[in-house]
Amino acid sequence: MKKIKIYSTPSCPYCNLAKEYFKDNKKEFEEINVMEDQKAAEEMIEKTGQMGVPVIIISDEDGGNEEIIIGFDRGRIAEILK
Repeated sequence: MKKIKIYSTPSCPYCNLAKEYFKDNKKEFEEINVMEDQKAAEEMIEKTGQMGVPVIIISDEDGGNEEIIIGFDRGRIAEILK
């Protein structure tokens, strides 16, 4: 089983599309609101060099083999999760 973490903001339409995609496909995910959590925003920028959201990190259950997706790339997400 994969672990999914999504860095997002409430007003981001692509973040909302990504969250709906995970819900529709019955995938559990951890949502991190970078508007409310400055430390998480800094962590996201450090990992990716990006300030835009969504940033989606999909890893093995133990946290290894991390895949970072910038934006809502439905095809890449589906490929990683299969």
